[in-house]
Amino acid sequence: MPKLTSRRSFIHLAAAGGAAAAMPYASRAWAAPAPIVLRCSGSQPADPSSAHFLWIDRFSSNLKQRVGDRIRVDYFPNGQLGKEADVVQQVRLGSIDMMITGTSIWATALPELALLDMGFVFDSWEHVTRAMNGGVGKAFNDMLLQRTGASFIAYASHYNSRSVYTKAPLANVAGLKGLKLRVLPTPIFIETFKLLGAIPTPIPINELYTAVQTGVVEGFEHDAGTVLSSKFNEVVKHCLLTEHLFSPVCTSIGKRAMAKIPPELRAAFQESADEASRYQREMALSKGTEALATLKAQRMNFVEVPAADRKLLRDRMQADLWPSVIKQYPATQPIMDIINKTRA
Repeated sequence: MPKLTSRRSFIHLAAAGGAAAAMPYASRAWAAPAPIVLRCSGSQPADPSSAHFLWIDRFSSNLKQRVGDRIRVDYFPNGQLGKEADVVQQVRLGSIDMMITGTSIWATALPELALLDMGFVFDSWEHVTRAMNGGVGKAFNDMLLQRTGASFIAYASHYNSRSVYTKAPLANVAGLKGLKLRVLPTPIFIETFKLLGAIPTPIPINELYTAVQTGVVEGFEHDAGTVLSSKFNEVVKHCLLTEHLFSPVCTSIGKRAMAKIPPELRAAFQESADEASRYQREMALSKGTEALATLKAQRMNFVEVPAADRKLLRDRMQADLWPSVIKQYPATQPIMDIINKTRA
């Protein structure tokens, strides 16, 4: 388990520091090369109940096995390096090396990613994996690399699909009408919840707890794992299981950061990321089940949405939202074709 420092609360991952090797004679002392240090930002806590931490922790172990002390990744959880939208820009500029987040936030730099945030576009996590491995992940990485110089080195899963969490109980989807909900600050999330009848309110995630607690918003949409790891269940007690979005996790690295990695270590670096994704996706399924069970045990009230109602919502999105995204970003049509072909 990575170690947290008491003052800055960051985690030293991948390698534990640039040890020096001394020659037998002091006058001929020799020091090993200093490790390559990469700073990685995350918005979630450094806790096993966090989907982001599960990936970065595994990645660190893989790196240690493959490259020893050559690379060290310092992980800054809980938004310590800034709001996610700002961190995206810092990764592009090179002042922050890496970032682990949902794909949604990178839509500020690559608007085509809105395709992955369209309500009900994925049917399950298995569908997400088939689509991302079937060409969707590569297509978006190619776009990002060409446009910004940054790249996605990994895609993984959150714990559970995203649903609606509120302070007051909701009996059904009709209760969303007029409800002030926190959403991610991206146009697609705003449009999705407008179609659902809610009043979408963009708020950074590190301000969400207080926003709900003080009544700035009446609830939010997110996955159960994040609700638990961020302790949002302290301020909401009701969940409407809309399961409207299966949002991938992505790890990105900036152009300058990638340039720090010697060519002979890049294959091992990518292999470490690939294996971490496979491991995290498998573990995320059971972690998601555990998160729901824990929230239920802590008296979170869950209301199922009947399959017929979910189909109506999906049909509404497919008719009123999906075509507008593809029309605005024509390059996403082949990507949407992959998503449709990989449905079960």
